[in-house]
Amino acid sequence: MLTGSCMCGKVAYEVDAEPGPIVHCHCVTCRKAHGSAFSTVTNVSRDHFRWTRGEDLLAGFESSPGKQRYFCSHCGSHIVAAREGKDTILLRMGCLDTPITNRPKVHIWRSDCASWFDPKDQLPEWPEGAPPTSDQR
Repeated sequence: MLTGSCMCGKVAYEVDAEPGPIVHCHCVTCRKAHGSAFSTVTNVSRDHFRWTRGEDLLAGFESSPGKQRYFCSHCGSHIVAAREGKDTILLRMGCLDTPITNRPKVHIWRSDCASWFDPKDQLPEWPEGAPPTSDQR
């Protein structure tokens, strides 16, 4: 069983199926919708997906013809996306509450990628926050 929720916790869902492949999408609409270099998603069967609370708090936006992106109208978390006529729903991996061990399989829409991000870059890692001497703002 997979569970997920928005940042404020008012909207939640569950899925009684295994997730599909995990993908990093760099398309311009994912970058704009998430304010990030890419969006990480997986798909699940629409028949195995259900809202457990807050469905009435969802707002939607048709980002491209036939594709609705749904987000919490209270906190703004982008939770899922769905295409008309498709039997799957795209889960936004950042909203999953269930830990999974699957790893991303591919970067897609690299033709739209942010000029300032290269997935091949090896950057320093810190367990929390930024290093004390960082010039980060």
